[in-house]
Amino acid sequence: MPLLLAVSALSAAALAYEILLTRLFSILYWHHYAYMIISVALLGYGASGTFVALLRTRLAAHLSQAFAGFALAFAATSIGVVGVVRILPFNPLEILWDPAQQGYLLMLYLLLALPFFCAATAIALAITHRGTVTGRIYRADLLGAGIGALAILGLLFLLPAEEGLRAVAGLGLAAAALAALGWSPRRAAPVLIGLAIAGPLVWPAAWIAPTPSPYKGLSLALQVPGTRVLSERSSPLGLLTVVESPTIPFRHAPGASLFARHEPPAQFGVFTDAGGLTAINQWDGRRESLAWLDEQTAALPFHLLDRPRVLVLGAGGGSDVLLALHHEAGEIDAVELNPQLSNLVRRTHGAFAGGFYNLPNVRLHTAEARKFVETADRQWDLIQVSLLDSFSASAAGAMSLSESTLYTVEALSAYLSRLAPGGLLAITRWLKVPPRDGLKLFATAVRALEDAGVAAPETRLALIRGPNTSTLVVKTSALTEADIAALKRFSSERGFDPAWYPGMPPGEANRINRLPEAYLHDGARALLGAEREAYLARYKFHVAPATDDQPYFFRFFKWRILPEVLAMRGRAGLALLEGGYLILAATLLQAVIAGLVLILLPLRWLTPAAGEAEAIGRFRVAGYFAALGFAFLFVEIAFIQRFVLFLGHPLYAIAVVLAAFLVFAGLGSGFVARRTEGEGTGRRILSAAVAGIVVLSGSYLLLLPEAFTWLAPAPQAAQILAAIALIAPLAFCMGMPFPLGLARVKAEAPALAPWAWGINGCASVVSAVLASLLAMHFGFSAVLALAMLLYVCAALIFRH
Repeated sequence: MPLLLAVSALSAAALAYEILLTRLFSILYWHHYAYMIISVALLGYGASGTFVALLRTRLAAHLSQAFAGFALAFAATSIGVVGVVRILPFNPLEILWDPAQQGYLLMLYLLLALPFFCAATAIALAITHRGTVTGRIYRADLLGAGIGALAILGLLFLLPAEEGLRAVAGLGLAAAALAALGWSPRRAAPVLIGLAIAGPLVWPAAWIAPTPSPYKGLSLALQVPGTRVLSERSSPLGLLTVVESPTIPFRHAPGASLFARHEPPAQFGVFTDAGGLTAINQWDGRRESLAWLDEQTAALPFHLLDRPRVLVLGAGGGSDVLLALHHEAGEIDAVELNPQLSNLVRRTHGAFAGGFYNLPNVRLHTAEARKFVETADRQWDLIQVSLLDSFSASAAGAMSLSESTLYTVEALSAYLSRLAPGGLLAITRWLKVPPRDGLKLFATAVRALEDAGVAAPETRLALIRGPNTSTLVVKTSALTEADIAALKRFSSERGFDPAWYPGMPPGEANRINRLPEAYLHDGARALLGAEREAYLARYKFHVAPATDDQPYFFRFFKWRILPEVLAMRGRAGLALLEGGYLILAATLLQAVIAGLVLILLPLRWLTPAAGEAEAIGRFRVAGYFAALGFAFLFVEIAFIQRFVLFLGHPLYAIAVVLAAFLVFAGLGSGFVARRTEGEGTGRRILSAAVAGIVVLSGSYLLLLPEAFTWLAPAPQAAQILAAIALIAPLAFCMGMPFPLGLARVKAEAPALAPWAWGINGCASVVSAVLASLLAMHFGFSAVLALAMLLYVCAALIFRH
């Protein structure tokens, strides 16, 4: 029982650590890098399999001590590695400029694999050397993994990420202590000494507190003398930091006109994960004091409507709600995902903000924006999608890896379906040079209108731009002459440039805020004409419409611009760089090299005899287990993305999907382990399992969107249970092919068994990153279809 509890605790700690790293990376950098964390974890597990295969005999005689030692090593490295990562001068924005950054990325990748290597080695030793209770140990491993993934999600609602890290390290220490129970004092002494040494590493806050990149907004703001943090809140949805800067006051007014006559009021800056700035504005309750908000491009729709019913998606600090109040909106519904942010505005700093959320015509809703719209049973005159991400992160391409279902064709279609006749959808995005966001958003809106059967989408679209933002307006009917006159008057008075309205002459574009070319107007004309596909192919950036299947709205990189970027190093080339995509490509290369060097290369010492290898075929073994390694992770990564929209946040999806796949795939493995007697039986079970995988994956591909819509009104806990129930049968089937293949290899060519483990592990390490790269280019449906094909290929290999 102590060993079972130790295995369960260590497995829970490893999975919790994997999820915690995604939160820490969101704070340290600009993205959760889930694909890289999963790849890193699999590298640690794969390398441990090779390590155990090489040293199994030596370690067998000292199982308990070895288990306790590696559990202690996990506790120490889980803390120590984060401490090193905090001070590692890795800057994702410089990945192409500075060759040293590529070395730091490799160092980061290998360092983070260490804790997973230690935990996996301890668990592998327990499973391989306790033959009589292998099944019970395996179940303890799976149960611990599932509990760890879900428990850390709940813990993050109560504690910040660094406290969760202490809990994870503490579980590692507990596993070591459990392994030492029942030892003689002489044998237990080294473990107890190790606990005494490692224990203090669990506690120092200065060593594990996240230190954001010096280029993130919060880091830059805190460099101003006199700046102070007023309040801080943490949850799985993000780390919120409210900052006051009396010396150099915040002046957060995205898209403000160069002709602005009104100064923004005093503001508190609110940073999400040290970036993503929004502002809490001081308000005295007078409508007239909000005139500064009317000098931004986002104010355009209020000049086309009279006292509209408004829905604000992504309320943040409340600027768009105040804008609606300034224009005397009849009703205002404000949707904010993070309840802690709403409480900061409404309660903690409510007096400063003027208590606008308590006004009778303002209703605050805590929900994911897209889900709220799709489940709403009412209509609005205006749906305003707020601008919440930071310009610096957007401009540097740091967000290119971020999946966003707010700006897809399906999302815009949902917004338009909730508008009253004559209603408007307004979306504001940052303006970069050459433009990216505005053009991609325009292309997405055109596709959404065409999908709705609109014969002349050009009559329903309007686009304006200021110095650093553009605002797109989409109407449910054709824009009238009065609408166009109001748009021209609004733009003229504030010094904004019209980029598109029905019948707009080319000469009206690019007259005030001059750019080298009339990018937006020329692009809008092309996207509405017969040359659309040619324009999308020749434009410098990827601005084709985003979809739910390819929800990477912020991915603009094209490989053909790489020579131009390299040629402009040191000469403002950063404006063309999409750094996040290049990090993904670099990580893929590192995953291939690390998998080969740390997993496969050491297995050369276990080269089987020629006759034994030929009994089953070395290449057949390689093909079968490589196909399984790629296919399993392709499905897992695709499902994480699919469930982001349903569960409302990437961290929820990562935790729930990983827990469900691990537990139920493990149960599937345990099921076939007891039913593999006879070659024919194994083949029949594999055929049935692969058929189940193909049928279930294909069904989910078609039916999951409908299921998500039907389940959307359910509470969060019910949605998590529904997600687990949906994944369970598929994961159960996916757990069968690997043990079936391994049982056959052990029976026909035992010396090839370590190679089977290694090849599968190496493929898994690469596939976690490769799946994201393929999804960017071809969509998650293609990734899932490729996984189904790989499973079929594996079944055909197994039959021979």
